[in-house]
Amino acid sequence: MLEIRHLKSLIAIADTGKLVHAAERVFLTQSALSHQIRVLENHYAITLFQRTAHGIRFTPAGERLLALAREVLEAQEKAERDLIRLKSDQSGELRLVLECHTCFDWLTPVMDAFRRAWPEVEIDLVAGFHSDPWHLLHEGKADLVIGSLPEKQRELGAIPLFKFEIMGVLPPEHMLRTRARLMAEDFAGETLITYPVPEERIDVIRQVLKPAGISFSRRTSELTIAIMQLVASRRGIAALPNWGIQSYVEHEYVIARPIGARGLWSELHALGMPDIMVRPYTQDLARIIRDTCAERLNDIRLL
Repeated sequence: MLEIRHLKSLIAIADTGKLVHAAERVFLTQSALSHQIRVLENHYAITLFQRTAHGIRFTPAGERLLALAREVLEAQEKAERDLIRLKSDQSGELRLVLECHTCFDWLTPVMDAFRRAWPEVEIDLVAGFHSDPWHLLHEGKADLVIGSLPEKQRELGAIPLFKFEIMGVLPPEHMLRTRARLMAEDFAGETLITYPVPEERIDVIRQVLKPAGISFSRRTSELTIAIMQLVASRRGIAALPNWGIQSYVEHEYVIARPIGARGLWSELHALGMPDIMVRPYTQDLARIIRDTCAERLNDIRLL
């Protein structure tokens, strides 16, 4: 009765906590995913999970199948990598450069998992801050950029990773703290604290402020923690990925609000030269990023 697709669905439900997001991950409608689970429950005559006010809670039977799913899919992935190794030499090097300056929290477990899966591939980070990371690909100084999809880099290959929401970040006592969400006009006259990259690469400026003709001043810092300190000390406001600010919000150093009526969303991709992007270990790194982030980061949507 059990098939690989059932196991993938159970993991998606466990990782996201919501059927609607789990369905997106396994490329099903929510009704199709619900039907798939009902078929399993009817076949085994047992309930696999329950819906609660805090999300989905797996029953002991569901936990048992979930443990099986993780074990089987991990073994399947290892076998597929071994087949690739037997087919050809897959040793090499991957030098990563980050456009996203808040990636470090989840990049370490990603690199650890990749090294276990591909010990023959040397993976490393290109040190330093880079305002134009894609240029390093053309200069042969990096192999892979983790960042947004550039408009004028059509010769690069890309693997989509996930979508995330950009939140407005305020000091706790800010006059906008009672707002449910921030609109373009709320940024008028404020100091916007950003990373030191061109304005056309900053989503809140490109998609929200400039179209609305909003005037603002700007201050920059290379480090997320420095931006958080500036916001907390009332030097300005910021707009950063939801998963990059979570710990600061939980400790009440800052508060966060959605931007715009529908929220402001951005995408993360892995980009590199076409010959790099087709290599199996590059493809597997993208899978590891997606799986790790789906498990560790809240409120992202896999692409």
